[in-house]
Amino acid sequence: MITILVHENGKTHHVDHLDPAWLQPASGIKLWVDLADPTPDDSKVLADYFHFHELAIEDALGEVLQPKIESYNDYLYLVLHGIDFQASEHKFATHEVDFFVNEHYLVTVHDGFSRSITRLLEICPKNDFILGEGTDALLHRIVDSMVDNYAPEVEQLEDRIDAIEQRVFDRPAAEDIKTILRLKRDVASLRRVVTPQRDVVGRLARREFGFVSEAIGYRFRDVYDHLVRLADEASLFHDRLTGLLDAQLSYTSNRLNEVMKVLTILSTVFMPLTVLTGVWGMNIKLPIFPGGEEAQFYWVCGVMALTSGSLLGYFKWRRWW
Repeated sequence: MITILVHENGKTHHVDHLDPAWLQPASGIKLWVDLADPTPDDSKVLADYFHFHELAIEDALGEVLQPKIESYNDYLYLVLHGIDFQASEHKFATHEVDFFVNEHYLVTVHDGFSRSITRLLEICPKNDFILGEGTDALLHRIVDSMVDNYAPEVEQLEDRIDAIEQRVFDRPAAEDIKTILRLKRDVASLRRVVTPQRDVVGRLARREFGFVSEAIGYRFRDVYDHLVRLADEASLFHDRLTGLLDAQLSYTSNRLNEVMKVLTILSTVFMPLTVLTGVWGMNIKLPIFPGGEEAQFYWVCGVMALTSGSLLGYFKWRRWW
């Protein structure tokens, strides 16, 4: 679906077609074209009307896993990612948004699930100054909204880390390892998006491209600061989860050592008892304890009890048990 917004003579309104004259600098037109989940016919506007580079169009219609920014002759091509945590699947889902922008127009291409763009498309016709302020300001509003949407998802992730951390130290269980590994995967997804996105916004904040005004550059600095904090939090989450995984593995190893120690002690205690019962069970003449044959059973049981008690006492004295 294609949505076209035009700002002219101080007013912003929807139109249903594109006029090539609007691309002329003398037209004074500010144009925003949004392609949501574009069909092959919709995507033709990128080449036939705007004449974007074929490789940039290929990236915009495909999937680019990492945010990036590329400069062409008279426009910039950006790939950024919004984030949407899917709790039911225990993973972060990123929604790619592609931008073609210069001082006269902004073209956005996405899969139709961008909360930021959907909201701005609704309010832009009601507030003429949004598009009238310039395409760089509109780009900032979209990117700033995308970054703001990270906050609740990251807070939810932090709550889950706090919960598993408390459980590991209070009531550790074997299944906690699976939860920790799922959280590490979530954090890895967050870092994979935030770190390169921080670098892209940093280039806009430094005004490496001429169409970004000084005032908008300051605004991008604020977005950059938010992404820096997100990147730092992602690194902190990674370190916390690595420590939790080490603690959980140490607990499991200690539990295994305790079990093996008990089994070893039992084996050691019963080994001489097996020898005694085997010797006195042989069908040969053996030395008779006092009391006659009727008392032999009790003598053997006594010797077995004394042997077991001695071994357990020795283990206790050596602090093996």
